[in-house]
Amino acid sequence: MAIVKEFKEFAMRGNVVDLAVGVIIGAAFGKIVTSLVTDIIMPPIGMMTGGIDFKNLKYVLKPAVDKVPETAINYGLFINNVIDFVIVAFCIFLIVKGINSLKKQEEAAPAEPAAPTKEEVLLTEIRDLLAVKK
Repeated sequence: MAIVKEFKEFAMRGNVVDLAVGVIIGAAFGKIVTSLVTDIIMPPIGMMTGGIDFKNLKYVLKPAVDKVPETAINYGLFINNVIDFVIVAFCIFLIVKGINSLKKQEEAAPAEPAAPTKEEVLLTEIRDLLAVKK
């Protein structure tokens, strides 16, 4: 039972929940980026390179025979995945850069001086009264 209790405490920490949310959003973001690369970026690049479809670029090691599929190195898919990675990495860089600049702005904002306590106000009044009597 102690293990279950420890696991529950671990799972309910703010950092773990934040991490889970980040992973879920990251997975959805990955799908968006994959669609961006596959459906929007790669067709014009293929058109500029003479109609080459990167998905179909491969080096066949062993051709298909009857029901046995071919063995091939799909370097076109690899190129798509590299472009996916570069876009995701750049977007994450921009997000982290934005968050860091917000943190710097928060740090740069000067803190307002704390208001004097009641004791300090009373002592100041007493000091001023004593100064007037002299």
